Amino acid sequence: MDIINTNKTKAILKKRSVYVSLSLAFIVMILFFPAEGKFPYEYHKGRPWMYETLVAPIDFPILKTQAELFEEKDAAASKVVPYYIYDEAAGAEQLNRLAHLQVRYSIPQDLEKELQSALMQVYETGIIPDNNESAPSRTSYVIVQRNKRATEELLSDLYTVTSAWQYIKNDIFINMPQYNADSILALYGIDKLVHPNLTFSQQNTELLHKEAMDYISPTKGMVYSGQLIVTEGETVTADIQQMLDSYKAEYEMSYGYTGNIWQLYIAHAFICIVILLLVYVTIYFVNFNILTESNRFNFILLVVLMSFLVTVFANGLGSQVMYMAPYAVFALYMMAFFRNRLVFPIYMISLLPLLVMSENGIELYMLNMVAGGIALVSFSFLYRGWLQFMNSLIIFVGMFIIHTAFRMMEGGVFEVANYRIISYIFCNAFLVVAAYPLVFLLEKIFSLVSVATLKDLSDTNNRLLQELARKAPGTFQHSLQVANLAERAVLAIRGNSRLVKVGAMYHDIGKINNPQCFIENQAPGVQYHKDLSPQESAKEIIRHVADGVEIAKKHNLPQIVIDFITSHHGRSQTAYFYMQYCNNGGDPENTADFTYQGTLPTAKEQVVVMMADAVEAASRTLKDYSAESISKLVESITSQRINDSQLAMADISIKEINVVKAVFKKHLQEIYHARIAYPPKKNVTSKRDVLVNEDTE
Repeated sequence: MDIINTNKTKAILKKRSVYVSLSLAFIVMILFFPAEGKFPYEYHKGRPWMYETLVAPIDFPILKTQAELFEEKDAAASKVVPYYIYDEAAGAEQLNRLAHLQVRYSIPQDLEKELQSALMQVYETGIIPDNNESAPSRTSYVIVQRNKRATEELLSDLYTVTSAWQYIKNDIFINMPQYNADSILALYGIDKLVHPNLTFSQQNTELLHKEAMDYISPTKGMVYSGQLIVTEGETVTADIQQMLDSYKAEYEMSYGYTGNIWQLYIAHAFICIVILLLVYVTIYFVNFNILTESNRFNFILLVVLMSFLVTVFANGLGSQVMYMAPYAVFALYMMAFFRNRLVFPIYMISLLPLLVMSENGIELYMLNMVAGGIALVSFSFLYRGWLQFMNSLIIFVGMFIIHTAFRMMEGGVFEVANYRIISYIFCNAFLVVAAYPLVFLLEKIFSLVSVATLKDLSDTNNRLLQELARKAPGTFQHSLQVANLAERAVLAIRGNSRLVKVGAMYHDIGKINNPQCFIENQAPGVQYHKDLSPQESAKEIIRHVADGVEIAKKHNLPQIVIDFITSHHGRSQTAYFYMQYCNNGGDPENTADFTYQGTLPTAKEQVVVMMADAVEAASRTLKDYSAESISKLVESITSQRINDSQLAMADISIKEINVVKAVFKKHLQEIYHARIAYPPKKNVTSKRDVLVNEDTE
């Protein structure tokens, strides 16, 4: 077996298609890798500055923190400035009415002149309603539009209807004491000349409020070239971090990469090579058989590329958008076709671009690593119907805890401004479930078989298995027993138990075409092979493999399941009819008529089904089910398969074969365990019967 593995390893290392796929993946990554440098400093609040003293090399504005921007927006939201429109005609109209009153009531000219002056004063200043409930009053000033020009005016400088009337009375009382102000003004109805000439505009107020909220400066102050930012060994405080963040933003936006551009491309190339090399090495050490299967290897590379491209495009949209990218779904895509011991390492490698490209790379890497781990576990239990959305909730809780931990490390306070990021994290968790159905498209594109498909195929209520149960009930029961035996054995050697179960359930599907040919389906008294020669009987028996392939293709079974049909007998012989042929004087060298024309098993799962099929069928012929006889049976069958070179192409070790044999023996002993023999009921006459007999006598 070691020689076989060595030869296989050499063949894998020489496989050109692997290097072609890696080269194409490398080219895609280089083409889409952002052509920008990385800020040369790493820093965290509360930790010492590990570099030399930093002096600002350029002028740059100090950016406000998210908390400061949120506070200013909140203040702007609560500060509504009323907007009034000045009515030019209102004052002139009331002065005309005063002139009519003078003619009608013969108002003294000196009084009329004083009233005219007072009215002009209040109307020119502006009068607002006494109880203007529609106008907000949260500020001490208002906006007044006069002649299409808006200006700010103190609310205390304007008149209300009441204060305007009071001003007029006081003016008459002070400047014309010869008149009784209250009585004479009431006599002439002067109070009816006081009306608001400032009209509140709801539309303009809302527009002004919106502009005030939108126009909030993102900066505060400047750092000038030559100004000290931080000294070597100094603890990075909140103020220093704010200056460093501002310098970093200015560096990435306008200062840019200052080195040789080819040096940058070479650095990107090294990073891409390392990522792809890690993928290759991980596959090689976990399951190097994948390197021989182009569709599976290319699928893994596609998932890694998808993760890389999502990082590129999301980072281009903004650092906060990165929190929304559902990386965990890539782990689920791989889990649908591969075992978790390979999935999680590849998933962690696919997240590495986050550390290189993203501003909060470490946090994002941790968030999505936790999300992927949770998804791999939770989807194993919650995968049907609405329960899938429970995965989103569990993933969100895990990511929220990690996000909170990072915020607490930075400042100890969970700021309100982070609620936007929390909403992005929630979208991330939801998109993991929403994007999962894409796995069925990938299954078709790469000709793979997902876990969901295997679960559907193993359902005994599906149409093909129901047909097997109806037409060949003995074969159906045999297939179920083989499935149980093989599944238990393959778990012990860490194989694909779901695939083995499906392969075992369909391995004899060809017997549907001629069920009576096989002893497990024959009705009592039926002897199908009685009038057939050994060659004819062998031909009918062997035919079920070809029939099985035909039926499988007709029902669109995956190729990986068809491989179990062609390999479960390999190139073995129908021993019973071959021995019968030899005993009847046939030529022992004529083995072709009695040899299956199938394929030799290559995967360990196919080997287990082959041996489980033979062991289960042979166990029915045992008369003694002692541990010794069962052990002898299992050893005999497995040795025969090895000696006949049926496992020559199989990727299975001697150690694994021994484990499989031990499981077979234990399983058969549990099935055919000793049972309690119930004693027969003795024919004893009851006491009542004895008395009756005595009376009769």
